[in-house]
Amino acid sequence: MSEKKRKVAFVVVRYGKEINGGAEFHCRMLAERLVGKFDVEVLTTCVKNYLKGGNDFAAGTSIENGVSVRRFPVAPVRDGMSERHFKHRSRPVMKLRRNLYRAGLLKYISKVFPVWSWGYKADTEAFRRSVFYSPELNSYVAEHKADYDVIIGITAEYAPFYYTAMTAGEKMIAVPTLHNSKVTFRPFMTQMFPRIKYTGFNTGSEWKLAETVLGNGLGASGIISVGIEVPEPDEWDTVKKKFGLPERYISYIGRIEKGKVGKFLKYYNTYAKRHPGKALPVVMVGQVFEKVGTYDGELVYTGFVTDAEKRAILQHSAVLVNPSKYESLSLIMLEALNDSIPVLVNGRCDVLKEHCVRSGYAVKYYTGRKSFCKTVDMILGDEKTYTDMARRGHDYFMENYTWDKIMPRLFSAIDYVSGQNV
Repeated sequence: MSEKKRKVAFVVVRYGKEINGGAEFHCRMLAERLVGKFDVEVLTTCVKNYLKGGNDFAAGTSIENGVSVRRFPVAPVRDGMSERHFKHRSRPVMKLRRNLYRAGLLKYISKVFPVWSWGYKADTEAFRRSVFYSPELNSYVAEHKADYDVIIGITAEYAPFYYTAMTAGEKMIAVPTLHNSKVTFRPFMTQMFPRIKYTGFNTGSEWKLAETVLGNGLGASGIISVGIEVPEPDEWDTVKKKFGLPERYISYIGRIEKGKVGKFLKYYNTYAKRHPGKALPVVMVGQVFEKVGTYDGELVYTGFVTDAEKRAILQHSAVLVNPSKYESLSLIMLEALNDSIPVLVNGRCDVLKEHCVRSGYAVKYYTGRKSFCKTVDMILGDEKTYTDMARRGHDYFMENYTWDKIMPRLFSAIDYVSGQNV
């Protein structure tokens, strides 16, 4: 008689191939790789657009690439009091904690006072008005946690993660995807992490940030991280014609919103003016959620693309730029390195800067307009720099982010939380 498979549930705000988001893709890759060895489910909402919310997907259960997916409708509280109103009410404690962090004091205070109550009630009221608030999902986790050996929650800033931690933290592996942003310093973080059995981080920088911010509120933890999918690219001529792509270009791939794109187009405009004739066209790949500026040269927006189309576009990029200040890993950076595409990142993000340092600067970073222009010119104008980045970036990926290195760490975390082989 075969041994019964352990049951693992993932909790994530959105799920599916139609979803354009790093954390959601992270979840899908891990879930699909556990199928066969474990009985895998994903518990998620019916939301598709993370800004507008709403129940675009049908509620209920479906099978997607071997994974059982349960979708629950969202029902934010609508009483005239907004999520933003309650976030504002907890802002003083968030600002205090962030200032203490910047002053180098929070790491000492959080060891003695890891849990903060000031502002916590406002945080929970904000969650009840957020686009991902699903009373049905929250109740299901609380009532059915005994059905699962392990529950893996992804992305700490959202309501489903919070309610899972508060009601089923003893069964939980947290994949928090933290970064140095305002939400990390909100009081609800200090309330939920002491309940979580194990936390798996993507990078050393993220782990260090959590240790500083949470102190003794952070329990057992380590690095799990994640690899990437490598689909066969679609035929280049077909992709090029479909999206009207130039032959050579610099690319941004991801959600198109201000927080992710930052000042990339503004800085690139400056580069183009300072180096007339040298600037390449810009290709922006992904769903457009906000206006993010303009570029005076050739600028192409593709909208949503399939994984195979994305890889074809990436492979024909001269350079990939990740201008986000808020990353816990950057999957698209790993995809570029795997395909030997030079990458330029925002050095004001500790996680991305860590990749630069660990790779021996096979990945380059900028910290402002001047260094952006200088570094772009160096990458595009110096053939030795370009080929060296391509080669050493690929080596960095192979040494650190292949699945044979990632999965044993996840298996160990599952064993620890489920009580096996401890």
